[in-house]
Amino acid sequence: MPSPQAEPDAEHPLFSVIIPLEYHRGQWEQSWQGWMSQTIARSLYEIILVVPPDFSPRENLSALAGGEARLEFADSAHDIGLCAIGAARARGKYLFFTESHCWPEPEVLALCVRAFEDRPEWSGFSCKSIPVCHNRLSEAEAAMYQADIDFGMKVHPWRKVLDQCFVTRRDVYEECGGLREELGHFAEWVLAAAYHARGRVIGYLQEARFHHYYIGRLSDLKTFTLDFVEGEIRYLSEGRREPGSELLEIPVEWSRQDNFDPALARSALRALVLDGRAWLNWPQETWRGVRRWVGPALFGDLLARGAARLVAAYARCVLTVLARAGSPETIARWMKLYIAALIDFQRLDCIHRVRNARGVPLQRLGDQVLAQAGFNAAEIWQGRAFRWSEPEAAIRISVRPGRNVVRVQCLNVRGPVDRIGLRFYLDGARVADRSIAIHEDGFELCLELPSSGAATLAWTCPSFAAVGDPRRLGLPVVGIEVASDAQPRDA
Repeated sequence: MPSPQAEPDAEHPLFSVIIPLEYHRGQWEQSWQGWMSQTIARSLYEIILVVPPDFSPRENLSALAGGEARLEFADSAHDIGLCAIGAARARGKYLFFTESHCWPEPEVLALCVRAFEDRPEWSGFSCKSIPVCHNRLSEAEAAMYQADIDFGMKVHPWRKVLDQCFVTRRDVYEECGGLREELGHFAEWVLAAAYHARGRVIGYLQEARFHHYYIGRLSDLKTFTLDFVEGEIRYLSEGRREPGSELLEIPVEWSRQDNFDPALARSALRALVLDGRAWLNWPQETWRGVRRWVGPALFGDLLARGAARLVAAYARCVLTVLARAGSPETIARWMKLYIAALIDFQRLDCIHRVRNARGVPLQRLGDQVLAQAGFNAAEIWQGRAFRWSEPEAAIRISVRPGRNVVRVQCLNVRGPVDRIGLRFYLDGARVADRSIAIHEDGFELCLELPSSGAATLAWTCPSFAAVGDPRRLGLPVVGIEVASDAQPRDA
């Protein structure tokens, strides 16, 4: 690898520094000066300014950059898209992604040269981000995001792509699929997961320091979180199975979206109402179940989205007032509450729009399970993945007309399955006990199913009280299978 004093090659520079001029926050000239002040030979790196259509100080670009930068004009209006365009047109061995409201200290590129020489196992690395704040909200914003950055760089096993200051071997970047504009800033997580899944190591070079300007404006924060969430939901809705996709955490709003299916909610509610044991033995818990399901049964996700919107709006109002008179600690706390509430609402809203537009692929409990309501997120117990149902749950299954066997496989978490006290309901009618076979690992139901191609199976059971777990827990389900014309096992 060439050192900073190596002979330059104008056609093949060592680094391509890619600066998208979107979201420059009035700092793009300072960013430019930072790159022009690098201590390595200027011939070792090219600067690519990727210009969006609406860049207002466009007339100053040529005068400022002169012949020191390549100007690439693009139709994209998103900085991830601009970065992808810059990478496609770059000539360097290493791609250096940054933002136009960030500026490097003079020795950054020299430190990068040395890092690639000393750490050949690194396919790329992120540099250290130093916040620059100018108001109370920007201080709280910086504290929140810096905590997340530090976690990613120092604790998390793979989430180490930071587009403020990320440098990578070009061939590895291309091998891993690059940045995808349609995913917004969620593309950083997708790219980082792809590196990790392929065994490519991303490091953290703390000595290479960048200054990052935080705007401290709530409208910009809202725009940024929506951009991330829309990319996240778009990626999940594609149902991709590619290296790294299994590493991305599934948000709870996504995994529980069938809970707002009105037909399934009505099935769970009907099963609870029909189960006379519930009203006699567990009246308080039964009323909790009724309150749980009546909203989704009548309104789908409307009430949940409305409540989430109100929580986010309230947090924003409080934060707006605190920005003028609150203590730094109080502002920081409400900043986190606002962002969490905003993300929750935006996820619910994005999922609602995606479902209405084209439906969504989900990791449900079986290939024949079309939808499932009343289930918690997947978890692991003794090495096996499963989902807790609630004491009332409903699934819509794909069936063939006539006799079918439905197998509900469970874990022995709450005791032997024959003591759980389940009652099943098929399309609103109770399943006779003689049609249910109990095994060590679950239940088999021998059912005569309609010719419609789909049926709804609901169940109720006593609530399971787990120590330190506030959730309403019912059945620990591993998977559900539907077999046509199959014989159940001997009980």
